[in-house]
Amino acid sequence: MTDKRGLFAYELNLIKSPQIRHFAQKAIELIPDYFFTIPASSTGKHHPSYALGEGGLLRHTKAAVRIADALFRNDTVTGKFDRDSKDVMLAALILHDGLKSGLLKETYTVENHAALMAAHLKNTMTSERYDSILDRVCPLIASHMGQWNKSREGVEHSPLPRTAEERFVHMCDYLASRKIIEVNFEVEG
Repeated sequence: MTDKRGLFAYELNLIKSPQIRHFAQKAIELIPDYFFTIPASSTGKHHPSYALGEGGLLRHTKAAVRIADALFRNDTVTGKFDRDSKDVMLAALILHDGLKSGLLKETYTVENHAALMAAHLKNTMTSERYDSILDRVCPLIASHMGQWNKSREGVEHSPLPRTAEERFVHMCDYLASRKIIEVNFEVEG
């Protein structure tokens, strides 16, 4: 059995709101076990070396969260985001690729995994306690793919990011997928 929360302990501790952290902890339990072992890119083409191989998707996700945390320290970039907004974005980044290979593991990345993960959370986290958080987190997850929101046939499967929070989550995911950026996981903060 995978200690899912334990693998995200550092990232969860970045979330200051107890309610949003508790939501993220519960939502992490919904991520399939395969997430913790597969590479970030099923073809090896679209992510840096740290995100490839065994556990690559987990490292990619951690990198996206660390990029967000680093940017949060720069008020010029993120000064308009209040603490709850930052916490919601961190939760979204932890969860954004949770169903990257589908509900049941498929060989390649599922094109609509962003919308699939947002819908999965909405359908399974049904406690009224989480409604307001879901209303904020799910659009961030659904739009995290940015301009890569269409199938090979040109059918839109995810919305484009429109709000500042949606664009920020997309930017952190995008930066974590760039081959020109390497993340040192030994350094905290």
